[in-house]
Amino acid sequence: MTPSGASAHQPPSRRIADDLRRQIESGDLHSGDKLPSERALAERYGAARNTAREAVRLLAEQGLVTAKHGSGVYVRTPQRLFRFGSDRYSLKNRQTGLTPFRLEAKRQGKVPRIEVPSIARERPPADVAERLRVSAEEESVVHRENHYFANDEPVQIVSTYLRWDEAEGTLLMQRKTGKDGIYGRLEDLGHVMTSIRDEISARMPTPSEARILELLPGVPVLEVLHTSIDQEGVPFEVSRYVHRADQTGLLYELPVEQET
Repeated sequence: MTPSGASAHQPPSRRIADDLRRQIESGDLHSGDKLPSERALAERYGAARNTAREAVRLLAEQGLVTAKHGSGVYVRTPQRLFRFGSDRYSLKNRQTGLTPFRLEAKRQGKVPRIEVPSIARERPPADVAERLRVSAEEESVVHRENHYFANDEPVQIVSTYLRWDEAEGTLLMQRKTGKDGIYGRLEDLGHVMTSIRDEISARMPTPSEARILELLPGVPVLEVLHTSIDQEGVPFEVSRYVHRADQTGLLYELPVEQET
């Protein structure tokens, strides 16, 4: 194939990848279809095998194809996004007895699993200390780290920070916190969630995050820095959610304030 126009200035591997991507997006290549071999791609596009290999790598980085060891490279089936919205802490959802993650996994027909690799007293990061109104110079918080899986595929990392002087000696220090999870135990301590503050950003993952989430190169993460605020206007819990951007969407439906 002979490129023309602006595409002629692109590296050959990018041109091949762009053409294959267009075939995937148009439906000429369907989910589950096997790509031609590197040799066949090289012959089709008049390129070297290394160039064809690089093109396939670019498609993998975009999450469009996946390699199956000993079998070949296949067009990836689009993943249904996990959608976490402004209703995830609602009483209605809590009355299901399921956490927001377990409820969303159930809606998708997936099996949720949560690992708690660590619960430790720590000095909080500066942004957490500021929002939780605790000292960043002392071990003023309990840090609970959770890893979330759907059908054994990692989906998100959640680092939850609670005040040490409240959590010490309670079920908040245990992996199993009882009915209604940590929010049930925080309500036992007098904190009823009445509002939240979510700060959302997109970034590239740290090496540790990429390893835990098994991210392909080039896949970003969505970070949500969540603060729970109680009936007295006091922040009582801060959680940092790190979501796979290729599998997660955030949905917010909020009332619009009307001037009077």
